[in-house]
Amino acid sequence: QLQAFGGGVVQAGDSLRLSCAASGRTDKKYHMGWFRQAPGKEREYVASMTWDGLLKYYGESVKGRFSVSKDTVLYTMYLQMNSLKPEDTAFYYCAADEHVYFSRQPTRWDYWGQGTQVTVSS
Repeated sequence: QLQAFGGGVVQAGDSLRLSCAASGRTDKKYHMGWFRQAPGKEREYVASMTWDGLLKYYGESVKGRFSVSKDTVLYTMYLQMNSLKPEDTAFYYCAADEHVYFSRQPTRWDYWGQGTQVTVSS
C-alpha cells in the first residue's frame, strides 16, 4: 500500500515536500514515481526513480525545480518541490511498480496511493 501526504496551500515561489509511505510487501524492490492530475486534465508524469535510488527521471515541466529521493529504512519516497508555480496545482499521486521505473503512462504502473492536494496561489 502507498500513502501520499504533505500537500497543502502555498504561494508561488514557495517550497513543499511530499512524502509517500509504503507498507505491506516492503521486502520486494519497487521502483517508485510521482504523477499529478489537475481538474479536467490527464494524469501527468512528474518524476520517478529506481528502487535503489540510483536513477532518477523528471518530467519536463518540473525539471530543475523538483527532486525525488527515498529513505530505504522508512520505506518512504519524497518529492521536494521548489519554486512552485500556480500551474503546479494538482492532486499528486505516488505510484510503484516492480518492473517500470520510467514511464509517462500511468497505466504502466501497478500500485497507486490515494493522492494529496497541492494548491499554489499566485
